[in-house]
Amino acid sequence: VGFAQPYFQCTPPMLSATWFPANERATSTATALNFNQIGIAVAFLVGGHMAKNEVGIHDYFGLITLLCAVVTLGTFVQFQNKPPTPPSYSEIEKMMRGEKEPPFLESVKRLFGTQGFSIPLAAFICSISITNVVGTFIDEVMERGGITDQLGIDLAGAGFELAILVGGIIIGGYVDKTKQYKPVTLACLLATMFFVIPLGFTDHMMGNEPVLLVLALLGLGLACGPIQPINAELAVDVTYPSDETAVESVQQVGGNLVSALMVPVAEWALHQDYEFFRKIRPLDFDVRGDVLLLFTVAAVTIVYYSTFDAPLRRTMADGEAGG
Repeated sequence: VGFAQPYFQCTPPMLSATWFPANERATSTATALNFNQIGIAVAFLVGGHMAKNEVGIHDYFGLITLLCAVVTLGTFVQFQNKPPTPPSYSEIEKMMRGEKEPPFLESVKRLFGTQGFSIPLAAFICSISITNVVGTFIDEVMERGGITDQLGIDLAGAGFELAILVGGIIIGGYVDKTKQYKPVTLACLLATMFFVIPLGFTDHMMGNEPVLLVLALLGLGLACGPIQPINAELAVDVTYPSDETAVESVQQVGGNLVSALMVPVAEWALHQDYEFFRKIRPLDFDVRGDVLLLFTVAAVTIVYYSTFDAPLRRTMADGEAGG
C-alpha cells in the first residue's frame, strides 16, 4: 500500500497540467488529490462494519483486492498518455522549449531555491498534518464529545473525509476563476483555527454538545482540506516550468513526515486538559492539549503564509500568450 501511494498521491498536479486548461487545474487537482478521502470514508463505513474479527478482516482485504483489480483493469483499458493538443499556453510553451526534467534530487534543489516555494509547502504540511491527526484520533474526539456508538463515530469520520473532497472542489473552482491563492488559503487557515477548537472544547455549564462537535468536524474538513490542492497548484505555479510530480512529491514527503512526527505528540496532548476560569462557573471551560497543538500549528502557518509575495510564473505565461 505504501509503495503504491506515490503513483496517485504525487501525480495530480501533472495530470491537471497535462489534461486541463488554466481555469480548471485547481478543481482537477482537488478532485484527484482529495478523492483519496473517499477511500478513507468508505473504510470508516465498510471497514468499521466488516473488520470486527479476524474473519471479517480477511473478507475486508479480499474485497479491497477485488475492487483494486477492477479499477486497475479499467485504467489500463482507458489510459492515454496525453491529449492531442496541450490544453494551455503554458503547456504549449513547455513543449516548444523542449523542457526536460532533471534528476529528482536536482529538481528538489531547484525547488527550494525558487522564491515562494517553501510557503505553499508549509501550508500543505499544515493541512495534511491536521487532517491526518484528526482522522487518526477520530474515535477519541467523538467519544469525548458525547458520541460513543461505533456507527455514529464511523458516520462522523466518513462525513469529515467527504467534506474534505467537497470543500476542495468548491474552493478549488473559485481559485481557478480568480487565482487568489493567498487570500483563499489565509481564509481557510483562519477557518481551520475556528473549527478545530470545538473538537476539544468542553463548557462545564452546558456539558457535551454532540451536534456542535459534528458541525465543527464537517466545517474543519471543508476549510482545511482544500488547502492541500490549492497550494499544490500554487507551488507548481511559482516554480514553472518545474516538474509537477517533483513538486508534489516534496509536499507529500514533507506532509506525511511531519504528520508521523505529530501523531505521538498529539496522542500525549490528547490526555492533557487545560481549564480556564475555574472559579467563575458560568465561564468555566476546558480545552484538550491536542486541539491547542493543532490550533498553534495553524496559527504559526498563517503568520508565515502572510509573507508570501512571489510571482505566479505559470499564470503569467498563460496570460501573456492569451492576451
